[in-house]
Amino acid sequence: MTRTPIEETAPTASTVTRREVLASSGQLLVGAALVSGSTASAQTVASVVSSQLPAALPGRDYSPVIVPNGVKLPWKLVGGVKVFHLIAEEVEHEFAPGLRASCWGYNGRVHGPVIEAVEGDQVRIYVTNKLPAPTTVHWHGLLLPNGMDGVGGLTQKAILPGETFQYEFTLRQTGTCMYHSHHDEMTQMALGMTGLFVIHPRKPRGPKVDRDFVLMLHEWRIDPDTRRPDPNEMVDFNLLTMNAKAFPATAPLVVKKGERVRVRIGNLSAMDHHPIHLHGYQFKVTETDGGEIPAQAQWPETTVLVSVGATRTIEFVADAPGDWAFHCHMTHHVMNQMGHGIPNMIGVDPGALDERVRKLLPGYMTMGQNGMGDMAEMGMRVPANSLPMVGGRGKHDYITMGGMFTILKVRDRLASYDDPGWYENPPGSLATLARATDLARDGIDVGGDRQG
Repeated sequence: MTRTPIEETAPTASTVTRREVLASSGQLLVGAALVSGSTASAQTVASVVSSQLPAALPGRDYSPVIVPNGVKLPWKLVGGVKVFHLIAEEVEHEFAPGLRASCWGYNGRVHGPVIEAVEGDQVRIYVTNKLPAPTTVHWHGLLLPNGMDGVGGLTQKAILPGETFQYEFTLRQTGTCMYHSHHDEMTQMALGMTGLFVIHPRKPRGPKVDRDFVLMLHEWRIDPDTRRPDPNEMVDFNLLTMNAKAFPATAPLVVKKGERVRVRIGNLSAMDHHPIHLHGYQFKVTETDGGEIPAQAQWPETTVLVSVGATRTIEFVADAPGDWAFHCHMTHHVMNQMGHGIPNMIGVDPGALDERVRKLLPGYMTMGQNGMGDMAEMGMRVPANSLPMVGGRGKHDYITMGGMFTILKVRDRLASYDDPGWYENPPGSLATLARATDLARDGIDVGGDRQG
């Protein structure tokens, strides 16, 4: 099935010009003019034209966001309109070394590039479909005309393979929104077709933010030795990611002591909410996907629940140097692929089983009877295209977490915002093995009876 591409038409008597719109009202919906041809007819795209503010520029009018492990979508200015181009296509993506999958995304990325603009900007977004299936793009949380909302079948025709659609609207809000496919959502979002859409205020409000990070949360089912995420999974997701990376592949959030930090978090997981917890700090939730929370309504937290289909923004001042864990607090969400679907071996005494089995399988070892932490360091072989259950090497020991986990790295001094390596703890500020003299001084008998 194919359709004739949309054709541009010359102004007619029924066409309303921008000058006429600005002179008369402040906002109009320009009606589409039908055009007839010898082989087909097409319709011009209808768009909302409003009293247009000058396009805001990065560095001058706003401080751009930072996308760990990701990129932002480039744009160009055409007649005062910011023009973007999204390309929906199949993408080979690496979640972490050892695990790659054939996903669907935008512009060669999973997830799609962050779209960044400013309140009052008029944006024109072209969407080219290079997928083998129809698609659309829904601008999640944005206030816009109904015909630009991107719901296949309801508010627009689906974008067929090979077609390019045009969306155009003026940004009438601020905050952190998202975008994603809204055609066969279960399949297309599960394969990675999501992204973040950040709208800065035209006039900055509140304290100046020095580091403004964006994170997209997602969950996947990718069985070992397979190459496709399973869009039919409803319960047992075995890969949890931040900006489509699982720890230890997640990039750290690097900041300098004294800087004000903002972290924008979006969740387009299929089924799970994520309580995101930051160690070492209290923060305030300053925005929801509905916009800014008034200062008098904010309160301190250390964990923020980011529900499916929602965004939350947190802010804090980085006053405590160190390497601080930042992760989902659902414990199975900081595990990787090989931690799912295994038998419960806690407390099992294998006895002489290992010795007997090794006669048939040299090197066999019963595992998991004391938990999963030891398994991470053994370097055991795993199936093709899969990840060990947890973690990566830390400064002091192996970090027995994976999945939806990253590190906030705060330093007194920084030459750059590249990864500064591991934190050097000042003398006397690192938990260590207790000395016998200290135990004796404080009357601690580690071999004695329990006390009340």
